[in-house]
Amino acid sequence: MMNLLPTDYMEIVTRLLAAAFFSGLIGIEREAKNQPAGLRTHLLVGIGSCLMMILSITGFDSFLNSDNSAIRFDPARIPSYVISGIGFLGAGTIIVHRGSVRGLTTAASVWVASGIGLTIGAGMYYSAVLATVIVLLTLYVLYHIENKFFKNRLQKNVAVTAEDRENLFSELVAVFEESKIDIHEFQIENAVSYGGNSFSTYNFTVSESKISNEINLVKKLQEIDGVTKIMM
Repeated sequence: MMNLLPTDYMEIVTRLLAAAFFSGLIGIEREAKNQPAGLRTHLLVGIGSCLMMILSITGFDSFLNSDNSAIRFDPARIPSYVISGIGFLGAGTIIVHRGSVRGLTTAASVWVASGIGLTIGAGMYYSAVLATVIVLLTLYVLYHIENKFFKNRLQKNVAVTAEDRENLFSELVAVFEESKIDIHEFQIENAVSYGGNSFSTYNFTVSESKISNEINLVKKLQEIDGVTKIMM
């Protein structure tokens, strides 16, 4: 009867659980920021990558031992495909909306979680722990540093659809100025007619860090006569 448990089964269990734990830590941070790839995604990426590395290192031992001919075996082949494949998964977390790109950090964290899983699968625990610590410090600490010293880099798009009328644009700008929100650039889309009335969409790129309360900003914009839709 075939023995279902390999001799090194405890080592395999340890590696898979360690991959789940460390990649899960990164996932928790992303989950807390409501990113598209959170705890479960990072955890599964870490476990899957670890499993592929274990397969690459030990999965073909019986085949290699049973063949007396000279076989060239490259244990890095499977991990290289894993790294390439993760790129497609990471691309799914990147969102491009009205000229603004979001999700790059999450895509990078998914890619790093895969690397951590591969590293643990190879038994390099120290490297995996060190990488996890660096990633968490990057996501937590540098995020606050960027907010404090590089506020203008964090931008947000606010799209306001309203019925065309005189002085509308000035009233919209006045709301941002009253809320002390810097406008970096704006764009007015072509007017569209509904029921005999003409509507335009005003796209504002503003400093995200200056928006202290999105709900209050939306309420102020909705109070302007003719505004029908607001997207942030």
